[in-house]
Amino acid sequence: MANAASGMAVHDDCKLRFLELKAKRTHRFIVFKIEEKQKQVVVEKVGEPAQSYEDFTACLPDNECRYAVYDFDFVTAENCQKSRIFFIAWSPDTARVRSKMIYASTKERFKREVDGIQVELQATDPTEMGLDVIKSRAN
Repeated sequence: MANAASGMAVHDDCKLRFLELKAKRTHRFIVFKIEEKQKQVVVEKVGEPAQSYEDFTACLPDNECRYAVYDFDFVTAENCQKSRIFFIAWSPDTARVRSKMIYASTKERFKREVDGIQVELQATDPTEMGLDVIKSRAN
């Protein structure tokens, strides 16, 4: 059984959905939350491929922590179509201290379970994960 020091378990559905995003590109983004009573990370929301970055950021609560992955498509200076899978640890300043601690202690375990994250961001307010930040980190 997981404890606060080692982090929460990761539900199999999280790994399955991430594989779908990574391999089949059937999702634009996935938002994950920790269910404290179940002691595990679960899928909270899945975004359709046509959804925008604004749709994604609107899914993150103002005062609760979340993990999220976002499949960002972009065009390089050489005019090549590319994509990067971003992992975003959303930990707003207004979240409960206990929640921030649980998310922080589970982050490494979660990243090990979902293999294929290319860029990691830690955000405490929306400006730290704005589209300009995503674009600058994609290259």
